[in-house]
Amino acid sequence: MSAARWDAVASSGSVQSMNQTQGQPADVVAPSGPLAPSPKDRVGPGPERLPALLTEIDHVAIAVEDLDAAIDWYRQVFGAEVVARERVDRDGVEEALLGVADSFIQLLTPIREDSPVAKFLQTRGQGIHHVGYRVADCATALEAVKRAGVPTIDAQPRPGSRGTTVAFVHPKGALGTLIELVEA
Repeated sequence: MSAARWDAVASSGSVQSMNQTQGQPADVVAPSGPLAPSPKDRVGPGPERLPALLTEIDHVAIAVEDLDAAIDWYRQVFGAEVVARERVDRDGVEEALLGVADSFIQLLTPIREDSPVAKFLQTRGQGIHHVGYRVADCATALEAVKRAGVPTIDAQPRPGSRGTTVAFVHPKGALGTLIELVEA
């Protein structure tokens, strides 16, 4: 809900919305009492809000045992095609990017037994490894994360695939999700 919309709800006590089952307008009462969101909880701009650092979803990374088999599966099931394929020795992975609108599915497979993706596959099996968010400036976004007290994996931005600059945010401080900040 936008800040203006929230202000309208908070000041009027209700707002018109669509009844999802019948498509008819229905009154929605704004929450009140001790459990009601405070102005600090609202989404949107405001004097106490930080500027938005995340601009888009860059990719969803999926750890796989067999990269070629995973590529074939996405091609056969969804008609997805590889737009880039790269070996990233520093991270111990080979990746294939499948284009989805302005984002990607990043299929990752380890090329070394000591890579983080190899360890992930050993403990968790195949599946979603991390989410990559685009940022305008990786260094600025990483510093904002650190100022917020969130643990990071990277102390400073580093080169990523596709000529990007990246930094990882530790899942222990990010609601259990490994986050990659990606500056294209």
